[in-house]
Amino acid sequence: MFDLFSAAASTGRRTVRRRIAAAAATAGLVAMGTLTGAGTAVADDATEHHGGAVATLDGLKTFDYAKIKGVKDPLPAGLFEMSVEGGGHLKTYCIDIHNPTQDKAKYLETPWAQTSLGSNDDAGKILWILQNSYPQVDDLSALAEKAGAKRLTAETAAAGTQVAIWRFSDGVDVKAKNKQAEKLADWLEESAQNLQEPKTSLTLEPNAVSGKAGSRLGPVTVQTNASEVSVAGPADSAATGVKVTDKDGNALTTAANGSELYFDVPEGAADGSAELTVQATTSVPVGRAFASASKSQTQILAGSSETTVTAKASANWATEGAIPSVTAEKNCVKGGVDVTASNEGDSPFTFELAGEKHTVGAGESKTVTVPVAEDQAYDFTITGPNGFSERFQGVLDCETQGTPAPETPEDEETPSSEPSPATAGGSSAGTDGGSGGGEDLAATGGSSATPMIAGIAVVLVVAGGAAMFILRRKKAVSGE
Repeated sequence: MFDLFSAAASTGRRTVRRRIAAAAATAGLVAMGTLTGAGTAVADDATEHHGGAVATLDGLKTFDYAKIKGVKDPLPAGLFEMSVEGGGHLKTYCIDIHNPTQDKAKYLETPWAQTSLGSNDDAGKILWILQNSYPQVDDLSALAEKAGAKRLTAETAAAGTQVAIWRFSDGVDVKAKNKQAEKLADWLEESAQNLQEPKTSLTLEPNAVSGKAGSRLGPVTVQTNASEVSVAGPADSAATGVKVTDKDGNALTTAANGSELYFDVPEGAADGSAELTVQATTSVPVGRAFASASKSQTQILAGSSETTVTAKASANWATEGAIPSVTAEKNCVKGGVDVTASNEGDSPFTFELAGEKHTVGAGESKTVTVPVAEDQAYDFTITGPNGFSERFQGVLDCETQGTPAPETPEDEETPSSEPSPATAGGSSAGTDGGSGGGEDLAATGGSSATPMIAGIAVVLVVAGGAAMFILRRKKAVSGE
C-alpha cells in the first residue's frame, strides 16, 4: 500500500487489519441477509438515532485550496452548509479527508463515540479550533493578527481552519495553498488545547421503554441545551387513554433538561404501543459531530442558526407475557452495533439476531453486539409478541480512510477517484476575493455504491480463503 505520510503508516496498517477482521465477522451476516445490499439503502429515521438535528448537505460553499503531501492536485478546503429538517442552517467542516461526500446526503447529529472522534485523542483540539477560528470568530482582521497573517478573507480563513482540523482528524500532512491561510492553520495547530465534547442539542434516554398496562412506563429523560422543549403525546391518546406525564401522573406539554417523562397507560388498556415526540428551537452546540445516513464523509459543526431539533421515544405494553423494548447504537470500539433488549413482562422474551437466538428473562435486559464491517450498511429487524417489531438501519463509519491513492505523475491527469471533500454543485459563496469564488465542484471519489462493492469484495476474499483452508484440511485428513 502506498505510504502517503510515514507518521500514519502503522495506523494505516492497523486500520486495514481491523477492516479485514470486521469483514470476516460480517460474512455470515451478509449471507443471512441481515445487512443491506446497497450503501445508501437506509431508513429515513434510523431507530438508533436518539434525537437532535437532522440535516441535508447543501455542498461546499466557502473555500480555498489545500495540498496533501504526495498528491499532485490541490483539493478544496472550507465550509460546508446544511439545511435542517424543520428549519435552520448549519455550517460544518470535514473530518474525513479521503472520503467523498454524497450529493444531498442526509446527516444526523451524533455523539463523538459513534464516529472516528471517539478514538481520537486530539478530538478536543478540533473543538478548540472551531471555537477560536472562522466562522465563530468573524473579525478576520483580528484573527489574521493573532495568526501572524497579513490578511484573511472568508475563503482563506475557512481553508486555513479546515487544514488545521484535518491535521488532527486524519493525521495527514496537508498545507493550505494560500500562504496567509497556511499561517492561520499553523497557529491553530500550535495553539489548540483539548476540550470536552459539547452536550447534545436534544436527546431522549432511553428512547424505548416497556411495561404492564395500568402503570407509568419510564422514565425517559430529556437531555437538551434548549431552555424548554415541547412535548407531544400519542396521536391516538383520546382513544387509548395513554398520556405523557411526570412521575406523579401530571400531564406534560413542556419539559426541560433533566425532565423525566412517563407513558401513563390506563388499567385494562389493550396490548399496544405508543410514541411521544419532543421538539425545540435552539442553536446546535459547536463541535457536535454529524454522521451521514449513507456513506458520506463525517462532518463537525462550526456554526448553527436557530434550528429545529427533535427526539422521539416509544413504549410497548401488555397485560401478561413477555413485554420487550429494544434500542440500538453504534459501537465503534467493538466494530458493530449494540442492540439492547429489555423485558418488563412476566415471561422470557426470545428473539433472533444475526442468525442466533437470544433470550431475555422477565425483568432483565441483555446487550448483543452485531459485528459490522467498517463502511458497511446494515439492516436488521427484531420481532416479538403482539406484533412487536423494531428495525435498525445505518452505515458503520467509525474510522477515517487513512491512506489515499498514490501520487499521480506530472504528465498524467489525476483520476476522478482522487480523495476530496467536494460535493456535486458546491460553489463558493465568498465575496472577499478569495480563489473559491463561483466555482462549481463535481463530486469525486466514486459512486455511493463503492463502499458496498469494496465490502463485498473483502467478504468474498475472506470467505474464499476460508473455503480453501477447509478443503486443504479435508484432503490432508483423508490422505488425498
